[in-house]
Amino acid sequence: MKKTSSAIATNRAARFHYEILEEFEAGMILTGIQAKSLQTVKPKIAGSFVGINHHDEAWLRGLEIPIYKYAKGQPHDAKQPIKLLLKEKEIATIKKALHEKGVTVVLINLHLKNHKIKVRIGIARGKKKWDKREALKKRDSERDVRREMKR
Repeated sequence: MKKTSSAIATNRAARFHYEILEEFEAGMILTGIQAKSLQTVKPKIAGSFVGINHHDEAWLRGLEIPIYKYAKGQPHDAKQPIKLLLKEKEIATIKKALHEKGVTVVLINLHLKNHKIKVRIGIARGKKKWDKREALKKRDSERDVRREMKR
């Protein structure tokens, strides 16, 4: 069976503002209306993060899923926290990392994998200002090189 994957939304700012230390892929518990909405309308993922509650469950917060306009019945809450499906070992790793200073868990992207909506999250440490400047310089120089190669 061939595995297919396509991006729904990507948080490009996460890689700019944070140094990603470790990545995980997780499933999400969604209602049918939320799943349909994610497949048709782009969600707002900027500022999304993962937290672990006292029952050792991972929850995605800050993800804004637009309301599906063709849904019948009660619309869903656009900013409702979403439970993530992770293994116990992964949750323990995330929980341990969250106790370190300056570390957070951010949403990297949402994607479809074998007709299931998955999320890629990453344990991240915030970049310093000079790290961001170096990233901008590197990106500009790569753009200049590509431009010269076209000529």
